Amino acid sequence: MPILADQPHDRARQADKIVKNPANYKICQGCDSIVLIKTHTCPNCASYRFEEGEEAVVRQARILGNRERRSVIPGDLS
Repeated sequence: MPILADQPHDRARQADKIVKNPANYKICQGCDSIVLIKTHTCPNCASYRFEEGEEAVVRQARILGNRERRSVIPGDLS
């Protein structure tokens, strides 16, 4: 399940949640989305390669939490 938030305050709140518990998340190497650790394929781009390092997850969460969403997600295509 991808981590989704469209509003800046929602993204910052979600990023804070990830930063506090990075062991529950990983980064898709295909699209840089943060997904739950139990995810097998990225729901955004179907990649199956992930970065699971906690420091990388924290770094990516801070980046994503401080900018607007740029990626296209499946819901955008409906």
